[in-house]
Amino acid sequence: MEHTTLVNLGGLVIGLVFGIVGRRSGFCLTRGLQRCFQAGDGGKLRTFALAVVTALVGSQLLASLGVIDLGRTHYLAPEFSWLLVPLGGVLFGYGMVMANGCGARAAVLLGGGNLRSFVVLTCLGVAAFMALTGVFAGWRLALAEATGLRLALGAGLHGWLASAGLPELLARWLMVLVLAIPLLVYVFSDQGYRHRRQEWAAGILVGLLVPAGWWVTGSLGADDFDPVPVVSLTFVAPIGDGIQYLMLASGTDLSFGVTVVAGVLLGSLATALVTGSFQLEGFPSPQRMLRAMGGGALMGIGGALALGCSIGQGITGLSTLALPSLLAASGIVVGALVGLRGPARLPAL
Repeated sequence: MEHTTLVNLGGLVIGLVFGIVGRRSGFCLTRGLQRCFQAGDGGKLRTFALAVVTALVGSQLLASLGVIDLGRTHYLAPEFSWLLVPLGGVLFGYGMVMANGCGARAAVLLGGGNLRSFVVLTCLGVAAFMALTGVFAGWRLALAEATGLRLALGAGLHGWLASAGLPELLARWLMVLVLAIPLLVYVFSDQGYRHRRQEWAAGILVGLLVPAGWWVTGSLGADDFDPVPVVSLTFVAPIGDGIQYLMLASGTDLSFGVTVVAGVLLGSLATALVTGSFQLEGFPSPQRMLRAMGGGALMGIGGALALGCSIGQGITGLSTLALPSLLAASGIVVGALVGLRGPARLPAL
């Protein structure tokens, strides 16, 4: 079996697991922030934080063992835009509040019959490609070049510690501890959450899918003559790629990201059918539809500028210890909080 086929099958399996877990647990950063800051329930947000820690430890373990080379990922590119990455994060975060969920959550909801999510995903994918390769691409590239920042010590936070004379392996794991310990303290500081083991399982399973993605693309996809890009869970560009593949399949090859998105839809659909929760749902008003369209478009453009989404930067990117991912994830949280509680907060519809 060709290595590209193995990679695509691996992506399908990873997507299936994400779809099942997402459907059963309601895993979503937007939902976590909403419940935490509007209802005082931080359980979903703690689950997301647990996924971040799991992905971080698993990814760095694979890198330490030499199984994968995270330096081949775009997250650790030595140059990034100090303006577009955090700005894109803010736009994405605000957009996911408008749409009531990120792209990954929209894919899970669509699998369960939520037709509102179809509109969100369509607008997200089209807007992302408008910024990546379409009418806005020239402006994006010009701004990226004008605000580009080259890091002499590299984008990896552990590289900064190593530059002080520490062994690379020690620097890597010290930085892992710096990020993981505060998150774990936050996760398990709530007594009630310590008994919610289904939430633990959801966070750990989603987190494990990130190193699984690295292994599929970085190990199974390794080939000297036709290497597969080293990627893992992310949803903005793959959603656009999926729309493009549906239109141009005869001249386009399947990719890991597209099969992940397909797997999420199938996994969520199967779970909804088995549990009897599949139900077609539409928009209750034109205003809600406009809000969903705007949210999808903002997520598409913001994700293109930030080089990832709440999953792609907030979990996958952070698992590489990349500084740009930290900035993008911070921007996503800020944008979401502005939409939820800030001066430009969104009214309930």
